[in-house]
Amino acid sequence: MKLIIGITGSTGVIYGIRMLETLKKLNIDTHLIMSEWGAKCIPMETEFTVDYVKSLATEVSDEKNMAASISSGTHRIDGMIVAPCSMKTLAAIANGYDDTLVARAAGVTIKESRKLILMVRETPLSAIHLENMLKLSRLGIVILPPVTEFYTKPKSIDDIVNHGVGKCLDQFDIEHNLYPRWGSS
Repeated sequence: MKLIIGITGSTGVIYGIRMLETLKKLNIDTHLIMSEWGAKCIPMETEFTVDYVKSLATEVSDEKNMAASISSGTHRIDGMIVAPCSMKTLAAIANGYDDTLVARAAGVTIKESRKLILMVRETPLSAIHLENMLKLSRLGIVILPPVTEFYTKPKSIDDIVNHGVGKCLDQFDIEHNLYPRWGSS
């Protein structure tokens, strides 16, 4: 399996980082694209460096490299996760405005009928945000905001992050133990 991981400039870069850490442990190939603001958010929100995050991926492409392999539908991937997904990136994807490699790769993922998951991060949401999400949801794109669940009694931020990442992995039928399943003991 090979997944594209996009990290954009919305708060919550830890979701993209944990996604990469988890997929690396599971020996799943990843192709990372970070937006300029995604990279800037890493030291603002975490103790990690951009180089560390890049080291987690099997392959890395610059967001300005529109000639990257993943900008073409002939490049085989199983899907794409944008975590976190900024409202700017959401708007670009929803309107086919492929101004960055994240948006282009998402557009290719859509046109090739592959699974695309957007971990949107914003609150409150405007009507414009909701309309963009609805437009994409009607195309089969999974809108997966990392909403905190409490039935597992999270004890740390890691528990909350793991649940969000696990919900994304569930969409690809990737086995994990990031959170307890409802009804499990």
